[in-house]
Amino acid sequence: MPIRAPHTSLPSLRSRLLIAAAVWLLGTTLTAGYLMPSFIKTYLVDQEKHQLYIYLDELTAQIDVDNKGNLIPPRALSNPRFQQPYSGLYWTLNVADNEFRSRSLWDTRITGDDESGYAGPNKQSLIVLTRNILLPELDEPVTLTVAINQERLLKTLNQLTGGLWLILLVMAGGILCLIWLQVSWSLWPLRRLQNNLKQVREGETSELSGVYPAEIRPVVDDLNALLFHYQELLERARNHAGNLSHALKTPIAILNNEVAHLNVQERSKLEPLLQQLQQHIDYHLVRARMAGASNILSAKTAPSSRVDAISMAMDKVYAHRGVVLVNELDSDLQVAIEKRDLDEILGNLIENSYKWANSLIRVHQPEQTSESVLLVIEDDGPGIDDDAYHNALKRGVRLDEATPGTGLGLNIANELAHSYRGELSLSRSQLGGLKASIKLPKPRN
Repeated sequence: MPIRAPHTSLPSLRSRLLIAAAVWLLGTTLTAGYLMPSFIKTYLVDQEKHQLYIYLDELTAQIDVDNKGNLIPPRALSNPRFQQPYSGLYWTLNVADNEFRSRSLWDTRITGDDESGYAGPNKQSLIVLTRNILLPELDEPVTLTVAINQERLLKTLNQLTGGLWLILLVMAGGILCLIWLQVSWSLWPLRRLQNNLKQVREGETSELSGVYPAEIRPVVDDLNALLFHYQELLERARNHAGNLSHALKTPIAILNNEVAHLNVQERSKLEPLLQQLQQHIDYHLVRARMAGASNILSAKTAPSSRVDAISMAMDKVYAHRGVVLVNELDSDLQVAIEKRDLDEILGNLIENSYKWANSLIRVHQPEQTSESVLLVIEDDGPGIDDDAYHNALKRGVRLDEATPGTGLGLNIANELAHSYRGELSLSRSQLGGLKASIKLPKPRN
């Protein structure tokens, strides 16, 4: 018997779409949050350098040499900050061992280099531009340096970065909320389809109804066609089973009566053939009825109450054996099987135990999962050989010809369980007899 693969579930479509959107937004936000401040800083530094080039050109224009070949100190530049001590705007002129400085440097110097950065008064971080020029009157080149304090620029950059992160986070949150609304709205037809399927499963309706988008409508139409075809096949199978039963019942009864009047030798030839014929008819009638119920999707039965009902009937039939059945099933436990089919399964298994038990039959539920229930029926009878467990489930196999029966009971129970995607197995009971373990599906919520 094929065993159903364990049910595994993937994240919902909504979760997958939202996770993908969140990952994309996170990556985009982080990339923008780190790259844009760099672009802004580059822009601000370029603007400062552009202004410094203007000052550097102004300083270059003021360089002059006297008649003795000495460098004449430049006049005050146009920006008054060059005259204010530690104002953040500085210039220097270096030629040989001589150095001229702006008043803003006061008694300090510009220190550092391109690799480690430049520092000015009070350890100010500076943006520095330098230029070397050659004058005909001088043997050494003149080095011009213009610098500006970049702390105000960095403070402005920090403010812009904070505002940028706030804008990016608000924008990402807004986009994520918009995507959530879009996904919810887009998946709403699937939610309605799920509710319709639940109504079909619970027997409230026989088909899917409602207006669906063009992408889902073909699926709904195919499901409705499948449900209709399934119900038609079930009804047809039940009708054929009933018609066949009525058509064959009378001829077989007449044949049995006629055979009973024959002599022993002739009767011994015909009775086994009639019994085989009856077995085949019983088997295939049950197979036709096992096609399922019209409301199989909404089937829901409490096995505890069915065990009690079957036990009461068996107590009357097998009263001479003095067998006691102990029902340990929870009265609230339910399985997703139609009542008549569950009676067929449990009835065959319990009747088999009544035939062979010495005094005790135990029905209990050792375990259950979110999807299935395991029911166990065991007795204290002689049991069967270990190598006969598999054969006992085959059609028409009787392990003891002396005991009345058709050899169909265990096979019918096995195939009925399989038709509901269940599973029946036989093993040795701790009571000493046969242990029948049947795994049945639970109703879906």
